[in-house]
Amino acid sequence: MHCPFCESEDTRVIDSRLVAKGAEVRRRRECAKCGNRFTSYETASLTLPRVRKRDGCSEPFDETKFMAGIARALEKRPVSEEQRRELLQNVMDQIRKSGEREIESRELGEMIMQMLKALDSVAYVRFASVYRNFQDVSDFQEEIRQLDVGQS
Repeated sequence: MHCPFCESEDTRVIDSRLVAKGAEVRRRRECAKCGNRFTSYETASLTLPRVRKRDGCSEPFDETKFMAGIARALEKRPVSEEQRRELLQNVMDQIRKSGEREIESRELGEMIMQMLKALDSVAYVRFASVYRNFQDVSDFQEEIRQLDVGQS
């Protein structure tokens, strides 16, 4: 792997660990030329189904777009980077296991909301407010009431 600092090809692995329930390998690397250390992640490359949007168009699953939405919901929340990666991995695993060539954006959104609900209720409400297009404060109040009823 190329060093991101000096672009040398001479890097070595100094530590490897399984993360995201064994679906990823986290490697600490050191450049032999400049001595800087960096982290890389290794995952299996598998094809994900396309996402059918509400307007009927279909697009490839975009991991960057997905992570940006999750990051906005989890902004300033006490959730580690490993928990975020695990959430991503769990969603991608569920999508792959479905065996479908295409998934409705509605199904994907519901799947994400269920996982966020278990991880962090504030992030869940944030994501739901965008996903369900809340129009006013009463929409927030109703969602929080439903969340409180579910936790009782």
